[in-house]
Amino acid sequence: MARILACGAFLKNSACLFDTQSPQAPLWSAVHGDLSDPAACAALEQSVQDLLARPGAPLDAVAHDLHPDFFSTRLALRLAGERGMPAVAVQHHHAHAAAVLAEHGVQEPVIALTLDGVGLGWDGTAWGGELLWVHGARCERVGHLAPLALPGGDVAAREPWRMAAALLHASGQAEQIVPRFAPVVGETAARTVQAMLARGLNCPQTTAAGRWFDAVAGLLGLSVRQDMEAQAAIALEQAAARHLQAHGGMLAQRTEPALAPVDAAGCIDLRPLCLPWVQWSSPSPAQVEAAAAQFHLTLADALVARATQVASERGVRSVVLGGGCFFNRILAERCVAGLQAQGLRVHTAQALSCGDAGLALGQAWVAAQQLAQAQQSMDSEETAACA
Repeated sequence: MARILACGAFLKNSACLFDTQSPQAPLWSAVHGDLSDPAACAALEQSVQDLLARPGAPLDAVAHDLHPDFFSTRLALRLAGERGMPAVAVQHHHAHAAAVLAEHGVQEPVIALTLDGVGLGWDGTAWGGELLWVHGARCERVGHLAPLALPGGDVAAREPWRMAAALLHASGQAEQIVPRFAPVVGETAARTVQAMLARGLNCPQTTAAGRWFDAVAGLLGLSVRQDMEAQAAIALEQAAARHLQAHGGMLAQRTEPALAPVDAAGCIDLRPLCLPWVQWSSPSPAQVEAAAAQFHLTLADALVARATQVASERGVRSVVLGGGCFFNRILAERCVAGLQAQGLRVHTAQALSCGDAGLALGQAWVAAQQLAQAQQSMDSEETAACA
């Protein structure tokens, strides 16, 4: 039995109080928004105090994101220190998967497809296109999308043309960056980004699915800069939906597996799929829509193929889908249909958000699993000592 407070994610933050005696009834704070806003930080701190004031057993641990610089992390560490209890760091994508496991009460090992915009990985890089093997507190990375550079760091998430430039660079087509993007962003900006990519200057790597959506939207001319989160991805999904509606629907479409090769380490490389689009100078709307649909379906089918392979190798029969990219209906439905066609059970978020607003439940669930494992180890050691 354990009672865990989880301080949630950086974006769309909400906190959660989780009790293993009533796992289907976690207590939630309001959604505070992004913790770059001081008002959201103050609201989170007040919500945490309100949750702590709720009647019940004493708190056993505080859970938080792996990223050390988030306000939610610093708050969790302070609370743990003040109360003399463990602070448990939970990797972002493990928490996304665990939120779904907690909602459905799944205890068996699963393969998790966790796709979003960003989350700090165990290796210190930006993750977000992940395939994980998860069994309680244990989590192993078994696949991911090929990395792309983030020219300019966080600013690249607001300017899809930069991600498209990174895709050109990664595809050996860096000479296309200036002629393609100078007319829309200016020659100085285009040349600067080309030089940054060539030198690897302020270009951290990311495997995030959200940034791949941005890159393709930028490459196809659907988005240059975005005023709100996921604007480019939404434009890409809408273009794909128009094509699919006009051509018999999602399940009528087929993809060529060779267009998204997967290496021995489970890295899914979408560059061969995108390379022909680099040669387009002024594609028609129909061409853009067909390419958008092909991207969605190829990505989903590659994820299904890798998940199915690892599930077979490890004797796993269930897959969970988590992360904000699964708000994308085409991606989610294609993945679910493909996995079910392989005889796998699929669990998705139902009552809670698949995005960061539901993440705290996963943090708390993983922390509870860790405490239970630690207690079992202690009990085993005491039994052995008495034998």
